[in-house]
Amino acid sequence: MGGVPESDVALAPLGIARLVVPVPFPDAGGPVNVYAIEDGEGWALFDCGIGTAEGEAALRAGAAERGIDLSRCTRLLVSHGHTDHYGLAQTLSEGSGAPVFIHPADAAKAVGPDGWPEREPIYRAFLLRNGIPSEQVDRLAMMGRFSGRYSRRIDQRRARPLSGGDRLRFRRFEAEVLHLPGHTPGLVCLWDAEHRVLFADDHVLARTSPNPFLELVGDGPVRTSRSLITYFASVRKVMALGVDWVLPGHGDPFQGLVPLLERLFGFYARRQERLFAVLEAGAETAYALTQALFGPHEGPRLYLTLSEVVGNLEVMEEDGRVRRSEAGGVEVWARA
Repeated sequence: MGGVPESDVALAPLGIARLVVPVPFPDAGGPVNVYAIEDGEGWALFDCGIGTAEGEAALRAGAAERGIDLSRCTRLLVSHGHTDHYGLAQTLSEGSGAPVFIHPADAAKAVGPDGWPEREPIYRAFLLRNGIPSEQVDRLAMMGRFSGRYSRRIDQRRARPLSGGDRLRFRRFEAEVLHLPGHTPGLVCLWDAEHRVLFADDHVLARTSPNPFLELVGDGPVRTSRSLITYFASVRKVMALGVDWVLPGHGDPFQGLVPLLERLFGFYARRQERLFAVLEAGAETAYALTQALFGPHEGPRLYLTLSEVVGNLEVMEEDGRVRRSEAGGVEVWARA
């Protein structure tokens, strides 16, 4: 089929077409995948692509090339609440009338009014407590404000819950919704057990370790989502499934899931060894550890590296290798 990868050809008998959409920021892991799935007389989409003009043009061109009429979308399934995955959901829903399904734990990121103004003071306090300089906190706070450059907020009237255990029947196969928190609290994958196909979005990527994004959760005592701890638990569930084909959120579909995830556990073990060595050398705050491990960064890259450090510290704390305490209103870490 011309330049279509062999992996994509293997999806055709299941009525699945992969549409590739460019993403303007390199840390995403490359262009994002939208999976069009034959659904009755129309098409369900698993993820919707980023809401830039270039992203929309690429999605529509790719759909037209594959004979997919986006005005006949039946369901729009959002894997998680990051803009490269839900950005075009509102636009596609308006054009087709299709409802948008998203897990309740991620709905606030994408659905209804932007809730960042209420959450911003909580994040500011958390960042300062982790040693982030105040001028960096200002830059990071700006990142949280909704930007229409990459997405449109989803109308609450169009949104529906998508929960773990739901079973979805498409034209040629049936899939179970797996709630696999880690990368985000509300990330979901689709699992076609008959054909052993996993729609993995950003839970598993072939060439990139999926960043367990640092999020604060709860309306009472606010806490972190313990992203890397929950990610490891989710990964172990996936390893037990017996997956044949992985359909990732970025990059070509691939096989060999279990060896890939075994290498991923090794990668994180080595990262934690480095983190332990930096702690022994005298770094104490999460910010100081981030600087020592990854070098100086600002804005989005700083938040990604901070997410990595805090996530690994929480794993090491649960294992009893490190402990945290407070000094002058700042959280510090040390060997247990």
